[in-house]
Amino acid sequence: MTNIETKILGFRLRFAQRGDVPLIVKYIRDLAAYEGELDQVTCTSEVLERDMFDRGGAEALIGEFNGVPVGFALFHPTFSTFLGRKGMGLVDLYIEPEMRGKGFGKTMLSYLAQLAVERDCGRLEWPCHDWNDPAIKLYKKWGAFPISNLRTYRLCDEALSEFSKKWR
Repeated sequence: MTNIETKILGFRLRFAQRGDVPLIVKYIRDLAAYEGELDQVTCTSEVLERDMFDRGGAEALIGEFNGVPVGFALFHPTFSTFLGRKGMGLVDLYIEPEMRGKGFGKTMLSYLAQLAVERDCGRLEWPCHDWNDPAIKLYKKWGAFPISNLRTYRLCDEALSEFSKKWR
């Protein structure tokens, strides 16, 4: 397990491994609770491990302060037809509430930007709730911008199953 040193004394990053899956699920649930969406979380350790590690569907960084996990960032490859290039999509970035305001989230996002550049990605993008003003202010301060004319639409559960039958 390789530690990635950061500018913050005692704060290191590392890529998640199979043994981190229960911690990642905990962070997913914690983030969902913060966002008021815990009732929508059906992720299990078994499913996450399969899709992240066996199928290569996503990667995660674990942020540790003085050797103790304090947050994570889960991301996956994307592709932009407009750019004709691959990109990186950040799904979740979560820092433990008592550890916020110390620059850990910014450091993790900045490292992901570096990783996107190293992997020759044309962009790094992520969703953000429109009510999350503190995050929006930070993202804009760092040079990110909202895509004002796009909204995310989602098919899942029964609607996904039913719509999947419409093509025949």
